Amino acid sequence: MGKVILVTGPARSGKSEWAETLAMESGKAVIYVATATDNPDDEEWHQRILEHQKRRPQDWVTLSVPVELSATLADAKPHTCLLVDSLGTWVANLLEQDDQSWENLVVEFLETVDLVAADMLFVAEEVGWGIVPAYPVGRMFRDRLGSLVRRLSSLCDAVYLITGGYALNLTVLGSPLPTSKDLIQN
Repeated sequence: MGKVILVTGPARSGKSEWAETLAMESGKAVIYVATATDNPDDEEWHQRILEHQKRRPQDWVTLSVPVELSATLADAKPHTCLLVDSLGTWVANLLEQDDQSWENLVVEFLETVDLVAADMLFVAEEVGWGIVPAYPVGRMFRDRLGSLVRRLSSLCDAVYLITGGYALNLTVLGSPLPTSKDLIQN
């Protein structure tokens, strides 16, 4: 199994830049897995995507994967480093899934992550630190992303929180919470 790293934090905190730094330091061929799709009618979104593209080295391969993330990870070669940016966008792309379908996708994703021989870096937004969203779809997004990040972190070799201009390695500074599986076994 390859190394699995999660980079999380608030908007504009430098999550992607830190993940890009770690990808470069891997010494492996980097495949940038973009979960966002460009919308030329949304100038601000288009500019954000261009900002990310300009930072990437020319030799990185970019794949646009708005939905089929597990299949893309499963196809990765051991000598590569996949940088998935971002899980929040992936969750947003799949909000129309009912709860059972979403759970099936999450289980498939986590099982795939656990088996892939390539290094993988995941970028995820922290969305649960503010007010509770007023609309059901906002609450669903926040809850699904928060749960996904927590479940993924239990498979990670390192989890970084980016805030205030610093990358904090939570796997060094913190203690993992027990998973529901741990609680059932005890």
